[in-house]
Amino acid sequence: MTANVLNRMVVAVGISAVAFSGLNVTTNAQPQPQHDQKPQAEQKEKKEQKAEKQQDKQQQQGQKKAQAKQQTQEKQEQQQAKQQGQKKQQAKRLTSQQQQALIRQQQQRLAQYRQHLDQQQRLAEQRSAQLRQQNRMAHYNFQQQYLARLRQQQLRIQSQDRYDYGSDPYFYTPPSYRYSRGGRYYETNQYGVDLLRQAVNHGYEEGYRAGLADRQDRWGSGYEDSYAYRDANYGYSGFYVDRDDYNIYFREGFRRGYEDGYNSRYQYGRYSNGQGTILGNVLAAILNVEPLR
Repeated sequence: MTANVLNRMVVAVGISAVAFSGLNVTTNAQPQPQHDQKPQAEQKEKKEQKAEKQQDKQQQQGQKKAQAKQQTQEKQEQQQAKQQGQKKQQAKRLTSQQQQALIRQQQQRLAQYRQHLDQQQRLAEQRSAQLRQQNRMAHYNFQQQYLARLRQQQLRIQSQDRYDYGSDPYFYTPPSYRYSRGGRYYETNQYGVDLLRQAVNHGYEEGYRAGLADRQDRWGSGYEDSYAYRDANYGYSGFYVDRDDYNIYFREGFRRGYEDGYNSRYQYGRYSNGQGTILGNVLAAILNVEPLR
């Protein structure tokens, strides 16, 4: 009886041990699938991120292509508008009678300008002597350089006797702008406006040099005292607009250039490496040209 009881106890203990061992195996085996799922989730997330980046890249490329296409289209439209404008301008030409009247006016203007240059040469010599007496050597040197530029200009003007008026578009292009002087309006085309713009810029450049020279001489400020201001002809070839008009716009630029040069500043324009240019907004205010309707 006792032996049977012991045997039963041994069997029960063995069964319990086996059951407990099986429980441990089952318990240890359960987390395994979780370790397998984690790398898969990471891979899936990476794939999604890669797909999003590729999609963003494709969208950016699409936007760039669209912008490039739009820019190309805008350029084409601008070119077409320019070509149409040129065709319209070519279609609007002065009559032969109007051209001849303009050429005769130009020839008279050129003859008068040549006489004026001869007179100015004598005045320049007198002014040079006065500057030497005042010991204003910086301004004297500036004036000599200005006169040298005028002489080169005068040589070019003397060669205009055989000028080909027929090939110059100014003489067959109708007026497209107007400007005012002395309470009156004057009409000109784009070539005349370009010359007036040049007058202001040349004036600013020469005025800056004159103002800088007076500052170096420790001389009092006074742009009207400069021969270049009184002359106001540099850059004028006797063409397109009257000399008086050119002089007025030259002096407007000169006055502003002188103030910048004398005060060592750049309020009205810029001067660098011997080249001066007036600011665009200042230039527009001085010119004050209006397109004809």
